Amino acid sequence: MAKARTVLKRLKAVKNIRKITRTMELIATARFKKAMDRATAASAYTKKIAELAADLSGSAADFSHPLLETHESQQTGVLLVLTSNRGLCGGYNSGVLKLVQQRLRDAAERGQTVILEVSGKRGINFLRFQKAKIDQTYTQFEDKPAFAQVNALATRFIELYAQQQIDWVDVAYVRFLSASRQTPVLESLLPLTKLAGVPGGPVAPAAGREVRYEFLPSVGEILEELLPAAFRARLFKCFLDAAVSEQIFRMVAMKGATENAGEMISNLSRVYNRARQAQITSELSEIIGGAEALK
Repeated sequence: MAKARTVLKRLKAVKNIRKITRTMELIATARFKKAMDRATAASAYTKKIAELAADLSGSAADFSHPLLETHESQQTGVLLVLTSNRGLCGGYNSGVLKLVQQRLRDAAERGQTVILEVSGKRGINFLRFQKAKIDQTYTQFEDKPAFAQVNALATRFIELYAQQQIDWVDVAYVRFLSASRQTPVLESLLPLTKLAGVPGGPVAPAAGREVRYEFLPSVGEILEELLPAAFRARLFKCFLDAAVSEQIFRMVAMKGATENAGEMISNLSRVYNRARQAQITSELSEIIGGAEALK
């Protein structure tokens, strides 16, 4: 009887866990749909404003802007890491953190100084465990990052780069490509020569077409507003991609956990039925043996 009770107790525990993982899967699915709508809506705007900045920058040959200039020193830069505040999302954080570790090793070999800024409790705890020096931490970004919060970061990065206090801005995050494809990337956002309509491409007029513009009041004044806006939009898109990718990873992880719990419940049910059957058989044998002894 003791074995049957132990199996039954474990069976109830697994059923409770399956209810939890199933609920978490449904929540992640709902959040994923909302996050994907935001990321998709921002994608077209980000791509178009980057293409416009590329076309205008190529048309204004005599125009220069601090965000377009590549610093000669390349000694100090910002590495912004986007991870999750919560776990149970499979390999979402591990892929990003592997890229971060490699980037930190490369910077140490080159003698570069990396200003490490980390968003998400999981990344903060891991990098602290690895004895990495973290300069800034953020835990306010969830599945709905606000543009105002991201804009504050972008403004600070722009000011630091324009004052030549930093030489680059890199972001490590999981890029959302489709509902079935997400990939961890280390993307350079500053200088803007590494930003384009297609992530990772250079700022240059779009290939295969010639665009002519009439500038009013002037190309300089337009680009003064457009280039920072392009950087802010791209940084915000990184946060949106990270948010939707996190929900996809969590949805897949919880679906797998729910299926595994279902298989475990089936196996435990068979074990319990066999143990119960053996117990009943043993009790019947004892009853029959006692009856025979009374004859």
